[in-house]
Amino acid sequence: MDFTMSDEQAHLVEVARSFARERIAPYYRQREVEGVFDRATLLEMGRLGFFGVELPEELGGLGQDCLTAGLVIEALSADDYNLGYIPVTVSLIGQILHRYGQPEIVRPWLQKMIAGEVIPCIALTEPSAGSDAAGITLKAVRDRDEYVLSGEKTSISMANQADVAVVFARTGTRESKARGVSAFLVPLDDPSVTRGTFDDHGGRSAGRGTLHFDGTRVPADHLIGEENAGFVQVMTGFDYSRALIGLQSLGVARKSLDETWAYAGERITFGQPLTERQGVTFPLAEAETFYSGARLLCLQTLWLKDRGLPHTTEAAMCKWWAPKLAHDIVLACLLTHGHAGYSSELPFEQRLRDLLGLQIGDGTAQIMKMVIAKRKTAQTG
Repeated sequence: MDFTMSDEQAHLVEVARSFARERIAPYYRQREVEGVFDRATLLEMGRLGFFGVELPEELGGLGQDCLTAGLVIEALSADDYNLGYIPVTVSLIGQILHRYGQPEIVRPWLQKMIAGEVIPCIALTEPSAGSDAAGITLKAVRDRDEYVLSGEKTSISMANQADVAVVFARTGTRESKARGVSAFLVPLDDPSVTRGTFDDHGGRSAGRGTLHFDGTRVPADHLIGEENAGFVQVMTGFDYSRALIGLQSLGVARKSLDETWAYAGERITFGQPLTERQGVTFPLAEAETFYSGARLLCLQTLWLKDRGLPHTTEAAMCKWWAPKLAHDIVLACLLTHGHAGYSSELPFEQRLRDLLGLQIGDGTAQIMKMVIAKRKTAQTG
């Protein structure tokens, strides 16, 4: 495996890193207080090519590989995990729509997502169907050239800011489980769609909430993939987003480690810098080791995807390990900073709260380990 970047790729990542440092980092706390994204910032990110990096140029993307998309997301997320979630979502939904949607329907939406003009979301989880996504009950009933959607989605990231959603709904019988679920592209400005907001521990600028569909009519040509096969077809795209989420989390860990090494070198106790104390440096050295291993796993997963090779097992490893590891690393950095690290004057406590949600959303650690175990068992059985 070769992760060497071309000059063009390296320049794009450096532009993303500089943008994060200069335009994202100073407003990290402000976005949390306001509880929303600044749309002007998203438009600027769109102009710089940070959304849909791997999507075709005719749609407004850069036509780069998935590995490059991951490195851009890593750079952006270092200074605000929440803003990093939008390019993750655009990459996930963008690939789904480009592969399975009707071109004349999805093209305008894709172009707007890549330009930063609209925020998309994935509407999968329900009150009684989270990890068991095959238990979806929200109904989509065919009525001539439309589908009528009725039901509730919950724990939806960016639910109250999103302009459009990929909604999973049951079109087959309950007994058909996953093979009776379809996916639809649904604009969220319809008056039959109502929203609710959660008061969460972290991730407040991205937000999380509910979407209620009360007889929402969706044109039949907004079906993504085949009827009753949308879940099976579309869910393969989540292997990609799991690797991206891994890098999204590790970007935060990297930033925290860099800040903590610098602090430890400057902080003098008993006449010596903290870097002379093994009790301080050994935990950071361990963190560096685990960080490097997790990051290489994420890069390997994207490398496999770019070559059309199986990567479901590796993606599940990225999803359960990287968010947990990043949370543990940030906690170690907070403790190294002592009482100052515990205050809101430094970003560590906010980073901890933001990262914690990733151990729940987009697939829990337990589900990811089930995926790994199932595939390894099948290989050895």
